[in-house]
Amino acid sequence: MIDITLPDGTIKTFEEGTTPMDVAKSISEGFARNVISANFNNETVETSTPLTTNGSLVLYTWSNDEGKKAFWHSTSHVLAQALEELYPGIKLSIGPAIENGFYYDVDFGEHSISEKDFKSIEHKMLEIARGKHDFKMRAVSKGDALSLYKSQNNEYKVELIENLEDGTISFCDHSTFTDLCRGGHIPNTGIIKAVKIMSVAGAYWRGDENNKQLTRVYGISFPKQKELTEYLHLLEEAKKRDHRKLGKELELFTFSQKVGQGLPLWLPKGAALRERLENFLKAAQKKAGYEMVVTPHIGQKELYVTSGHFAKYGEDSFQPINTPAEGEEFLLKPMNCPHHCEIYNTRPFSYKELPKRYAEFGTVYRYEQSGELHGLTRVRGFTQDDAHIFCTPDQLDKEFKEVIDLVLYVFGSLGFENFKAQVSLRDPENPEKYIGSDDNWKKAEDAILNAAIDKGLDYVVETGEAAFYGPKLDFMVKDALGRNWQLGTIQVDYNLPERFDLTYKGSDNELHRPVMIHRAPFGSMERFIAILLEHTGGNFPLWLMPEQVIVLSLSEKYEKYAEKVLNLLENHEIRALADNRNETIGKKIREAEMNKIPFMIIIGENEEKENKISVRQHGGEDLGMISVDEFSKIVEIEINKTLKTFK
Repeated sequence: MIDITLPDGTIKTFEEGTTPMDVAKSISEGFARNVISANFNNETVETSTPLTTNGSLVLYTWSNDEGKKAFWHSTSHVLAQALEELYPGIKLSIGPAIENGFYYDVDFGEHSISEKDFKSIEHKMLEIARGKHDFKMRAVSKGDALSLYKSQNNEYKVELIENLEDGTISFCDHSTFTDLCRGGHIPNTGIIKAVKIMSVAGAYWRGDENNKQLTRVYGISFPKQKELTEYLHLLEEAKKRDHRKLGKELELFTFSQKVGQGLPLWLPKGAALRERLENFLKAAQKKAGYEMVVTPHIGQKELYVTSGHFAKYGEDSFQPINTPAEGEEFLLKPMNCPHHCEIYNTRPFSYKELPKRYAEFGTVYRYEQSGELHGLTRVRGFTQDDAHIFCTPDQLDKEFKEVIDLVLYVFGSLGFENFKAQVSLRDPENPEKYIGSDDNWKKAEDAILNAAIDKGLDYVVETGEAAFYGPKLDFMVKDALGRNWQLGTIQVDYNLPERFDLTYKGSDNELHRPVMIHRAPFGSMERFIAILLEHTGGNFPLWLMPEQVIVLSLSEKYEKYAEKVLNLLENHEIRALADNRNETIGKKIREAEMNKIPFMIIIGENEEKENKISVRQHGGEDLGMISVDEFSKIVEIEINKTLKTFK
């Protein structure tokens, strides 16, 4: 008999050889029908795998990320079978699950594939799926595995197998299809009810441009047709909300090939938007005791050697800048923290003067590969809302919690209400990836976990996701389309203070090391604005809108009154502009709607006579004829719904 421990701590006893599916059925037949994957003692197993030892078992359904991974990985096998049947003689390489769906990299040889072929591939996949073929794993010797793929002249699988140890190789069979696979499948193909081929693209074998270019076929699948329909609808919504499209339409930013890839140019409206965001955070930071600093865009190479950034990121950064002086090298600034360490080092500090909180909207530069650049979300030059807190170990807990409060204030003011926290710890199996002592790492990780618990955050722990110099707390925000984004980060660092020999004089008159907290509620201005654009669809909170009001005159006869209204709005600190073009009022309203302007004020004979304004809200709601003072109160109430005072 074996003891199986379930996630809730329940221990159940079963006969040796019991499968995860048997365990699921012992819980309930209804639950078992939804189980599609399993994990035993932290290893992915099939639902049909015989369990022979005591251990911990987790059962996954479609609602779990792990379940989706197994579902999509299994569907990649079905895709591979369909492609082999439709295009005889092709050579398969790898086909993993990805964040949304799966792909398979294929050498099509003489065949070609395009969008017109997608329907026939989908039809073949569903035909295979309806056969309800079981996924079955079997161990294979290295010799037999090599023999199979050499007979097929498949150099890709041969290369993969040659890098594996004998005794660790397995195949997955379903229907008439066999593939090299480590496991992690759904019970059978019949669970796959809906499939969609999304796109095809070129992909070098193993990501090496010196290797042959294969064809990568992307797809996605679902257990219900309704879910595929909903997903495709969300994709259409995402296209409408694409920040690159909206940024162009709203005249916020642009890119220029002459300036360079990944280097955004902010247009007047976008620059004003950024300025409002900066001023919003600066006001909160001032109340929280931060001091603003400014650092240069470059620094001597030795600065980043000292910090450790050059060793970790030097190869991926812009090349050093050489000066006329022999041997003198500078780098474009990849991070602000080394500069802030040097600011702290300008004079000695007493424990009575700590904490010191230095904040900067500092622009940094990293050489991202051109294929990885994407609008504002992945750029080569970006501005971080960076701050570094230097405090005593006794102050760490309070300071960290106050940074959490600041991040939550930012999210609340900008409409990000659905989020989780992620505590990222180092990987104990790979200590070479990190700098600093085990003792410092333990203290830093404990500080973050304790703060997350005390603040009541909904958090998960991710081992191996820490920065090279310290653990961190990241905030994962779910946007209006249900997508997850990492926004806002707080990191505890015992290591840079050591590397830069930072000290303060304690109450014992001895020198001690401060603890350093890195924090950026926005993360980067560019990426934050991109995500905010897509989350809101360009309908920003009223306090942030580039233009809050547009005044529309019915004819040129009312332009003087329109100008008077503009002045009154300005007195109430309401951002407004006038549209006095010789166009129909209908066209003016349509264009104002397209430009996402929250309020339209209509000016005509009745409004001038009554010394009032007619107000129409974005989306079509008519607020009637009111005075400018009454309208200003409406605007104030609307702004105060989201923009609170930071306390």
